[in-house]
Amino acid sequence: MARVIKRSKALSVSPLKSGQPVGASLAFMGIHRAMPMLHGAQGCSAFGKIFLVRHFREPIPLQTTAMDYQSSIMGADDNIIEGLKVICEKHKPDLIGLPVTGLPETQGADVKEAIKRFRERYPEYNGVKVVPVSTPDFKGCMETGFAAAVEAMVTQLVPECAARDSRSGRRPQQINVLAASFLTPGDVAWLKETLALFDLYPVVIPDLADSLDGHLVDEDFSPLPVGGTPVSGFTRLGDAAASLVIGPSLFRAADMLKERTGVPDYRFDHLMGLEAVDELLVTLAAISGNPVPECLQRRRAQLQDAMLDTHFMLGQARFAIAADPDLLNALGQFLIGMGAELVAAVAPDHTPVLEHVPAKEVKIGDLEDLEHIARDRSANILMGNSHVAASAARLGLPLMRAGFPQYDRVGGYQRNWIGYRGARQTLFDLANILLKSNRHEIKPYRSIYAQKSREASGNEFAAVFESG
Repeated sequence: MARVIKRSKALSVSPLKSGQPVGASLAFMGIHRAMPMLHGAQGCSAFGKIFLVRHFREPIPLQTTAMDYQSSIMGADDNIIEGLKVICEKHKPDLIGLPVTGLPETQGADVKEAIKRFRERYPEYNGVKVVPVSTPDFKGCMETGFAAAVEAMVTQLVPECAARDSRSGRRPQQINVLAASFLTPGDVAWLKETLALFDLYPVVIPDLADSLDGHLVDEDFSPLPVGGTPVSGFTRLGDAAASLVIGPSLFRAADMLKERTGVPDYRFDHLMGLEAVDELLVTLAAISGNPVPECLQRRRAQLQDAMLDTHFMLGQARFAIAADPDLLNALGQFLIGMGAELVAAVAPDHTPVLEHVPAKEVKIGDLEDLEHIARDRSANILMGNSHVAASAARLGLPLMRAGFPQYDRVGGYQRNWIGYRGARQTLFDLANILLKSNRHEIKPYRSIYAQKSREASGNEFAAVFESG
């Protein structure tokens, strides 16, 4: 069990975390025709939107209530009401997500009352769902904001069954999937494809693989996310045979979903590496009654071969990782399984999963803390988002980019980390990085006796030459 060291500095140097509103906005963008509207100042939305645009390289629909100095003092309920009215009138969304940032949280804004007044004033928009969620910037991180948004959607959009088990299993091929923030659109796409191999139909909450996977559409421009889980899908979650929950940050949302629907769930900390994927496939085989497909068995054998090929490079390699808690735990477990060492682990926020990270200690801190620990403990390689590149340059160490945001590389959002195929590619990439850094180069051995022998032979030759 890792010892969690709390933050002791009064400020952040090279901040690691992305705020809760960014995570909540990302969760809402996995819902079809949903529009996130941040309740706060314009800057709160602008900086978050920049990160999202640079990471996904897509236009990101993100609105704001644009609080100013006057509304910060006198109250910003009218900003919420008018903002909801303009979005409903202009864009006609199916759902509006309303993450509440630090400024109105400090102010003590009553968001639910403002939504009630909006309903009374504009009853013609009662068909548009509005989901508020408390996501102040001064606590938590992107992961906790994402999880809070999923919890809010489950609470407000999933109908509570009178008889807990009356509908469960009515659609035996439907599987609910709660996908945490550390899963990329590429990961979610792999998960959906794998479920299809077992003749199962997934309903993913939220489905970023359908909305932010980087695809072109027939429309020239859409102000709303194209793709994602429809709002109507929430009403059918109680019909599923089972729910899969990927990521400890969503375990609370899973508790709420199970309480409302009675659908049994299966929970996984992550899906990186051989053991974790084996557990998932055994679960899917049990749910579907179908055997594991041969193509997946083949990919398992390929991963085993890759593990044999790369353990020479990864064994005893010293890693330093900075990431949100779920991702930090997943990467740490995966690397320890390959014989590597996790010598530095830094997270932006304290959650229960950090105690299971396979390191002696986990520091709640920033990238300055990562640099100091990595230098003191002689790390060989860093893992983290694009902000870690500057730290890697100062330390003179290679960097494997993981997490959010990745703005100095193209396609990081689409990388597949999970499953046999994702694990195999990750092993190859890490091994190549370590090979390039010459960590395993063995310098030629030069015997001191051989050197003395050459010197003696040289002296004898010189004496013969002089006498001749």
